[in-house]
Amino acid sequence: MGKHRAPEPAASDFDAATAALADVTGDYVVDAAHTRIGVRARHAMVTTVRGAFTDFAGTAHLDTGDPGASSVSLRIRTASIDTGAPDRDAHLRSADFLDVEQFPEMRFDSTAVQQVDDEVYRVTGDLTIKDVTRSVDVDFTLTGSALDPFGNTRVGFEGALAIKRSDWDLTWNAVLETGGVLVSDRIQVEFDVSVIRTA
Repeated sequence: MGKHRAPEPAASDFDAATAALADVTGDYVVDAAHTRIGVRARHAMVTTVRGAFTDFAGTAHLDTGDPGASSVSLRIRTASIDTGAPDRDAHLRSADFLDVEQFPEMRFDSTAVQQVDDEVYRVTGDLTIKDVTRSVDVDFTLTGSALDPFGNTRVGFEGALAIKRSDWDLTWNAVLETGGVLVSDRIQVEFDVSVIRTA
């Protein structure tokens, strides 16, 4: 007699195990321990410098039935910039760039949310860096939703935003002998966000 083998799990079992929650409507807080706000910039026209802000907080209201009623607010402590190089980070915190003594916080407050397709939402909002506020659009992709082992409803999003730092008065630069500049004007901001529904 051959050994008894457990039946193969049905495809529907896998679907149920990985299915997103049907309705994630509610109020949320950003889970800072599982969220990354990254930045990238070209350096000396040759390499890409990557960093992240490590101190931030945010809230969101998600409405799956009426995405336009959704909103998000994010506060980022400018002094928390970390590129892995203390001297460079000190320069970024100085008056040449973020001027963290005078402007300790960057802010993003949504003004509109539009569902672009099944998993993509275009969030329009006011981005304030230093004392300049400009409207920007960020396309966020819903990366998943789940009930975690602690009973929390958790939703994930990814998005990216390309800005010209000169639009926010971040204009310091140095000209290279070979032509070009030390730091690119174009900055990429990357969001990998996990939010938890509040009770």
